[in-house]
Amino acid sequence: MRKIIVQEFLTLDGVMQAPGGPEEDSSNHFQYGGWVAPYFTDSDDVFNQIMQTWMRSTDILLGKNTFQIFEPYWPKHADEWPGINQVNKYVLSTSLNHSDWQNTFFLKTIDEIKQVKASEGSDIKVHGSASLVQALFKHGLVDELSLMTFPVILGTGKRLFAEDSIPAAFELTDHLVTSNGIVFSYYKRAGKVRTGTVGE
Repeated sequence: MRKIIVQEFLTLDGVMQAPGGPEEDSSNHFQYGGWVAPYFTDSDDVFNQIMQTWMRSTDILLGKNTFQIFEPYWPKHADEWPGINQVNKYVLSTSLNHSDWQNTFFLKTIDEIKQVKASEGSDIKVHGSASLVQALFKHGLVDELSLMTFPVILGTGKRLFAEDSIPAAFELTDHLVTSNGIVFSYYKRAGKVRTGTVGE
């Protein structure tokens, strides 16, 4: 079975909305679009190492809004993300059904995502797509988390986790920290949540 890997830029308070620029997503009067930009630097070897892993091409799964950001940009900038045009792009949308971007497939339900997950192929990374990600957590479909957490609190915006996520434990399998405080962390699903009493 293919793994679904949720890969996100994240603030300390869990916001994932519009990290790359103000034009990405200003819904609900969000005013902080582009909050990752001041932290991006080519001079940090650790950051460059993280980005090599981050941009490694696999099949991807996107929500409608994120797809509409990706679709006009990445086909023309494939040198920045090698392989992006060749991998399969799965898009969860009830209204979209056609794209000129090669290898794009539209899904309408969570059950169709489950079918793709159960099929043969590479692992599937999810980028952005807040509503989709929360639906994946709600249905227990997230196998791994690849998070880049930035040292900033926004106090508002779409968040990675919703209150109706299925409880699950994760194991930290890799981590790196850049000189300007970006924390990269990679988690794998580790079964059910265990509880107990401290000291007993």
